Amino acid sequence: MSELTDKHSIQQRAYQLLKSMIDDGRLAPGERLLEAHVAKAFGISRSPARHALNKLCEQQLIHEVQGRGYAVAGERGDRALPQRATLDEIKIPAIARWESMYGQLEQALCASIIFSSVRIIEERVAEHFSVSRTVVRDVLARMHSVGMVTKDAPGRWIAPQVTPERTHHLYEMRWLLEPQALLQAAPRVPRRHLQQARDTLLQSLGGFPRDGFDMDVIETDLHDTLLSYGPNKEILQALARTRILFVPTRYLFDPVLHIPLSLIEDALKEHLHIYDLLLNGENQAAADTLRLHLQRADDRWLQRFNSAFDLPGVQIPAYLIALP
Repeated sequence: MSELTDKHSIQQRAYQLLKSMIDDGRLAPGERLLEAHVAKAFGISRSPARHALNKLCEQQLIHEVQGRGYAVAGERGDRALPQRATLDEIKIPAIARWESMYGQLEQALCASIIFSSVRIIEERVAEHFSVSRTVVRDVLARMHSVGMVTKDAPGRWIAPQVTPERTHHLYEMRWLLEPQALLQAAPRVPRRHLQQARDTLLQSLGGFPRDGFDMDVIETDLHDTLLSYGPNKEILQALARTRILFVPTRYLFDPVLHIPLSLIEDALKEHLHIYDLLLNGENQAAADTLRLHLQRADDRWLQRFNSAFDLPGVQIPAYLIALP
């Protein structure tokens, strides 16, 4: 539940909708499906669109067209198409109310907890977003599941401060565990996935810093999806506790959460080098490069702290109370 609008829910709906369009003939054999087109047509980010397409590909409902996305499986004209449609005529059903407010609350919390721990006032959040307190509790429960918020002894919602010391400890945990997880996952990752992730990265570098750029997708590809192929789920569960490190990458242009774009470009190139090593079968070198990448990311986070504390008069929303 760590993604901006519950990525697992969105990607499942995207998958189900595409599958139904293929099953009933609205998407014909041979019809081309591009990741960017699916994302734009459905009004979702590229990450859940990619997951949906990968699942369809694994089920052989679509197949890859080298360098040109996917195509619906089957031969043209091998079945009747009474309800032929295009992606632009179909939309994913509206997301739940909690999903639409999750990102806004997440962004406000990320910016606030750089300066102090904060208490979240349920009734004020409900009023601010015009939702019920039940919806607010649902959102906070999802944030609790990824370690972003917790409850104090009296049962009040608290978002703990993210300090340089805490981020360093979390990054230290990642650079000790993640390279080993990569070594275990590397022989099991389909080459198709590595090439696709690399292609997405190259597209992002080409459109950097804004056009087609989605840092959330890039971070998820390397630090989540790739590692998920590893057999040691205990390592993955331990790493899940550090996911808060990557949340601010969704808000790189936030005045508090931003860091110099030159550093982001450096990070993208480090990702690219890791993929190149993996594609060349140099798994140990890729793991070593990943460790160095995470150590440099620790330094990049420190620059985020320094930039934030230089900002004058940063105010937190009325539904949050700064704690001493």
